[in-house]
Amino acid sequence: MVDEVSRSIIELLQEDGRRPYASIGKAVGLSEAAVRQRVQRLTEAGVMQIVAVADPAALGFSRSAMVGIKVQGDIEAVADALEAMPEIDYLVVCAGSYDVLAELVVNDDEELLDLINGRIRAVVGVQSTETFVYLKLRKQIYTWGTR
Repeated sequence: MVDEVSRSIIELLQEDGRRPYASIGKAVGLSEAAVRQRVQRLTEAGVMQIVAVADPAALGFSRSAMVGIKVQGDIEAVADALEAMPEIDYLVVCAGSYDVLAELVVNDDEELLDLINGRIRAVVGVQSTETFVYLKLRKQIYTWGTR
């Protein structure tokens, strides 16, 4: 589906999403126009997206956490309700000790408590939650599939 040239383009954009197409073209042996077309095809196909990644703490969001959620009943219905919550930035249905994992970013512990106790636990089908508060981010990468 994705050839080596496209993988190389993705890798270069993962290093610097603002890298000029002409520079990428020189690195992979294509013209600027050919790189532009490949990037457009890759984004339209949903293979990649080019975004700005911000540091939540630098933006005033001092609390991040992962919440493990056990569900009784329809997991997809619970995931649908959680997906609508803007504070949840990462949501996966999974196998193991939890049915759903939700990463969330909030301003402070009060907002964390309100979100977990007042909104997540109030979703029909949520049986229990376990919260893992982040103390320090040690590694965050976005180079899946290219190295």
